Amino acid sequence: MNPITKPQRYSRRQFIGKSIFSGSAAFALPLLLSRCQSKTSSEQEGNKAAVDPCNDFSGVAEADLKTRKKLGYVNPSPRPESKCGNCNLWLPPKEGQRCGSCMLFKGPVYTTGYCTYWAPQGK
Repeated sequence: MNPITKPQRYSRRQFIGKSIFSGSAAFALPLLLSRCQSKTSSEQEGNKAAVDPCNDFSGVAEADLKTRKKLGYVNPSPRPESKCGNCNLWLPPKEGQRCGSCMLFKGPVYTTGYCTYWAPQGK
């Protein structure tokens, strides 16, 4: 008896079947992985906005975001005595909302935020 065994032979049908399966798996796997990753990142973005609605700028136009930046809006305020919550231009949150807004620009605004147009409230 020969201790070396002969390699197993495949039929043409088996070869074609395995080739098709391998090729489709090699094609489908990257697509599935990219689909899972994009879904995960969009879910994370959705969760971030759900956790902190004051960071949700989905309904704010690009021009309005530029205006915010031009006016120097930041959070938290670099000046403890000057915050959006005690500014004359501050619009308090509406019923059931956590974020206020500003008369100068659109989008959610933190009470603790600040911009270069901060104006003290009249007493």
